[in-house]
Amino acid sequence: MDDSPIPVIRLGDTGEVAAALPLLLGFHPAESVVLVSLRGTGGSRVGLTVRADLPPPAAARSLAHTLAAKVATDEPEAVLLAVVSDAPDVMAPDAAGLAVLPGVGPFPPAPELPHRDLVHEVVLALDARDVPVREALLVRSGRWWDYDCPYPCCEPGAGTPLPGGASPLAAAAVAGGAVLAPGRDALVARITPSGDGPGAAAMAAACVSAGREHAARLRSLGPAAVAAEAGAAIAAAVADCRPGPATAATRLADARVARVLWGLTLIEVRDRALALALGEDAAAAEVLWTECTRRAPVPLDGPPATLLAVSAWLRGDGAMANVALDRALAADPGATLPRLLADGLAACLPPSALRALIGRTLEQDAAG
Repeated sequence: MDDSPIPVIRLGDTGEVAAALPLLLGFHPAESVVLVSLRGTGGSRVGLTVRADLPPPAAARSLAHTLAAKVATDEPEAVLLAVVSDAPDVMAPDAAGLAVLPGVGPFPPAPELPHRDLVHEVVLALDARDVPVREALLVRSGRWWDYDCPYPCCEPGAGTPLPGGASPLAAAAVAGGAVLAPGRDALVARITPSGDGPGAAAMAAACVSAGREHAARLRSLGPAAVAAEAGAAIAAAVADCRPGPATAATRLADARVARVLWGLTLIEVRDRALALALGEDAAAAEVLWTECTRRAPVPLDGPPATLLAVSAWLRGDGAMANVALDRALAADPGATLPRLLADGLAACLPPSALRALIGRTLEQDAAG
């Protein structure tokens, strides 16, 4: 994406890109098909990266067309296709079950790389959009193969070791603040409540108490005054989440988190909080939304999860944005904003377009 946490940089060798797939995605993919957009003159720069679980054979063609449509939104010069799988090599006999060499006779078929049928479907889907596949790779057990390579290095039993060391892609990821998760489940775990222990019970009690206070103040002061109070509480909480020595050991009290959560139930407060993702406190706001989502009981987790999705999306972390939107929609399946955001993310709306959309929305709210 244009505002990816891994800046668009010059493409190194194929092995470097294969090794960088976890950094491009934000987590280590498993049993996945990944398309990497190659942009710039001659397709020399890494752009948008899209991923999906490996499909059953009957769904391969449909998935191929879906992925091709998504990566095409980046207007790539070419695409690098990678299958990440621990599947073993497969046998590919002819219709009679044995390969036949003229003048020699039948002999046992040779093994070939797995998931070749899926690769074929993806290549066809991209070709229908006039997008060439630069290379089609299998990444497995610390090695990579090129599906089209005729040389011994790409025979099923061989493969090339993934390069080690600090590549330019890895350096760019660290500079951009990317945090690599061991898998998508680890991203989910970052915002999953701790369970039914004393901490969860205390947080639930704080939310009940804050909810009663919130309702009473709405009755006595009115929505506008309560919204102003909520905005001030959120600003103070964001300040305490700014990175630095003064806040390194700070954990927001349950009562403060509860007040933020109830404040975000007011649509105008939640919408104004979107502006935090555009300013200098974007990182601190993302810390706050992460903490609120992780500690909130259902359905109070919906608004902070939505804001977390926006924050992650704007810094190019589509994986975390998807996880957060799943959480927001689980809290309230009918919620309009997370549903619109999910549709935009599925359509690969770039972060720059989302940033502009939020800016226009805030300007209209201020004018109105």
